[in-house]
Amino acid sequence: MKMTVSGKQMTVRQSLKDLTEKKLAKFDRFFGDDAEAIVVYSCRHDLQYIEITINYGGTIFRSEEGAESFQNAIDEAMESLERQIRKNKTRLEKRLRSGAFESPLPDDVDEEEEGEFKIRTKSFPIKPMSVEEAILQMNLLEHQFFVFRDAETNEPCVVYRRKAGDYGLIIAEE
Repeated sequence: MKMTVSGKQMTVRQSLKDLTEKKLAKFDRFFGDDAEAIVVYSCRHDLQYIEITINYGGTIFRSEEGAESFQNAIDEAMESLERQIRKNKTRLEKRLRSGAFESPLPDDVDEEEEGEFKIRTKSFPIKPMSVEEAILQMNLLEHQFFVFRDAETNEPCVVYRRKAGDYGLIIAEE
C-alpha cells in the first residue's frame, strides 16, 4: 500500500510516521499493492486528530478520529476502518483482494453485517442558483445537505454542513 503522511499546520515526527506505517500494515491483507492511503494529522480544540483515507479500486474508506494523543486517535481510526470493512464484508468481497476474509475473527469481534439497504426515493426539480443561495435554502429546510445546479456552470453540485460547523461544496467531475 502506498502511503502519504502529512500534517495540517504541523510537522509530523518520524516516530509517528513509523507508527502509522506499522498500524496500516494490518490492512495489507484486505488491499493490493495499488491501494493508496492518505493520512493527515492535525490539532484542533485541544484534541489531536488523524484522518485516514484509503482508496482501492475506486472504493474509498475514510475515518477521522480525535483523542488526547495521536496514538489513541490512530487506534480509534483503525478500529473504525476495520468495522466499516467487516460490516460491509459481503458487498466488499468482490472489490477487495481475494482471501481477505479467510483469517478467523478474534472472539471479541462482532461480525454482524449490515442488512439490505433501505432506499427511499425522492425527486424534486433542481433549479440553478448560487452557492450562497443553496446554503440559505438548505438552512431553511433544516437539512444537512442540498443538491442544486450551479447558476454559472449549470453543473450539479451539493452543499453540506460539516462537523466543524462550516460548509462544504461537492462539484461533480467527469
